Amino acid sequence: MDRIDTVKVPKSLPRPAAAADVAKVLAVICSRRPRKEAPLDRLRARVLFETAYVCGARASEVCGLYVEDLGLRLDDEHVRVHGKGGSVRTVLLDDRGYVTLFKLYLARTGYTAGPLFRASINGRGGPLSNDAAHHCWQSYCAQVGVEIDIHRLRHAHATELINAGVSIEAVRRRLGHASTETTQLYALLDDKVADAEIRAARRRQDQTMR
Repeated sequence: MDRIDTVKVPKSLPRPAAAADVAKVLAVICSRRPRKEAPLDRLRARVLFETAYVCGARASEVCGLYVEDLGLRLDDEHVRVHGKGGSVRTVLLDDRGYVTLFKLYLARTGYTAGPLFRASINGRGGPLSNDAAHHCWQSYCAQVGVEIDIHRLRHAHATELINAGVSIEAVRRRLGHASTETTQLYALLDDKVADAEIRAARRRQDQTMR
């Protein structure tokens, strides 16, 4: 008889950030339609963190992006994300409002090559460090009174895709997971969300029957 390998599931599931909380933090940085006088460092922060959110990318991956990784041809907007182990994946940029904000950022900075998110706002620095991005994100979270680790933006994106019915394989490719076993954790999380909704519905039904 062939031996069947068991899949080990970690005791703790990913903890996605609530979409409403993410929206609060992004809004306090600057609007998606910022005024012309909006500080460049805030525009940079908004684009950086929204990139992590809408692409499901790790903070380190976003900090490592270069202008050359972008493809902004109309209806074919995408970015090449350099992941772990030298892997490279192409992520579709399918949010029109986000793409418009990204183009505004490029126009304001004048970047045509090199790091997308630089350590100095005058454009002369190297890539923004992972630690600096984490610190910046936490400072904005504190302003609105929420606690969200920057990595939970990636979890939130994955969970939203699963909830929308996107296949495990498609989510795996978008997040750059080496194995579907990792991605399946988000499906387990989706089951827990469904269970919570069912329990809440049953409680309401019980109350009406009393």
